Amino acid sequence: MHDISVKLGVRSYRIVVDAGILGRVGPELKGLGVGAKVALFSDAGILARLGGPVRGSLAAAGFDVTVVELPAGEVAKTVEVASRGWDALLAAGLDRGSTVVALGGGAVGDLAGFVAATYMRGINFVQLPTTLLAQVDASSGGKTAIDHPKVKNLIGAFHQPRLVLVDTAVLATLPDREYRSGFAEVIKHGIMLDAVYFADLESSRGSLLAREIDTVTRVVAGSCRLKAHVVERDEQEAELRAVLNYGHTIGHAVEAATGFARWTHGEAVSLGIAAEARLAERLGVGSRETANRQIELLRAVGLPVRDSGAAPSAVLEALGRDKKSREGRVPFVLAPEIGRFTVVFDVPREAVLETLRELG
Repeated sequence: MHDISVKLGVRSYRIVVDAGILGRVGPELKGLGVGAKVALFSDAGILARLGGPVRGSLAAAGFDVTVVELPAGEVAKTVEVASRGWDALLAAGLDRGSTVVALGGGAVGDLAGFVAATYMRGINFVQLPTTLLAQVDASSGGKTAIDHPKVKNLIGAFHQPRLVLVDTAVLATLPDREYRSGFAEVIKHGIMLDAVYFADLESSRGSLLAREIDTVTRVVAGSCRLKAHVVERDEQEAELRAVLNYGHTIGHAVEAATGFARWTHGEAVSLGIAAEARLAERLGVGSRETANRQIELLRAVGLPVRDSGAAPSAVLEALGRDKKSREGRVPFVLAPEIGRFTVVFDVPREAVLETLRELG
């Protein structure tokens, strides 16, 4: 078991990574001293697969559980679905001592966290991430959001969870595409923050693709530790936490330009990493070797690295709506070498456009 502390003063919490830990959610939540009422947010597919053990553990620990069923995927992240969530909490009598528990991938966590952040100005929130992407990235850090029709994650709030339980055993039955998608965030952490961790990913890729539980658990815990260290030093993305946006600047624009329908989030981030690696090379920030290592590892785990399916001009237009922009300037986080990062403003528009054209 890996027990990782996120030290944020009164908002501190634990990320616990272990195979089979979902069955211990009741006692873990009981230990936080929260109220008896719990709202379990999830979608129908995940509830059918994992809802029974989670509800059983919570009930055995004395919790009164209300299930709030969500649509599957990104379509859950709308104000209409959030409103249904608020209605469900009110009808079930949840108060400020109650807890919202998110069981699912990043979309479930984003929506449930946003509802928890805004109901009664904020109630307890616990994450039970069930996808690789959510386990290593979306479930910790406190970023919650719903989508605007034109911009992903535009409407949101920072609301830290009270606890994150990462059960790596659930990854064994994850669909192959969804499992591979999570590696984009794992690889991002290595590129930006830890060259030794990145080298471990390169040497362990066969075991990771085979879903060998010890390797998967070690790698997931490593990613969680790296993200925790960043969040501790920059909770609300003032400066350092921008490092976690690597691949997302162009990746989010690709998602928007393709109507959030062609790619999973992880696949879009992979395309973004590949583009931003080549952009760093084009600007003289990073070497061709540094770009090649990133792109080769993405390709080796089955992630796309070119042919986004969107016109470069459409991606560039979507970049103009990036919520990280300041007075029209979009910052790019780039990698001078593996394990290091720099933030570059005023990247020439033509350099971005040529890079997008090169990658198709």
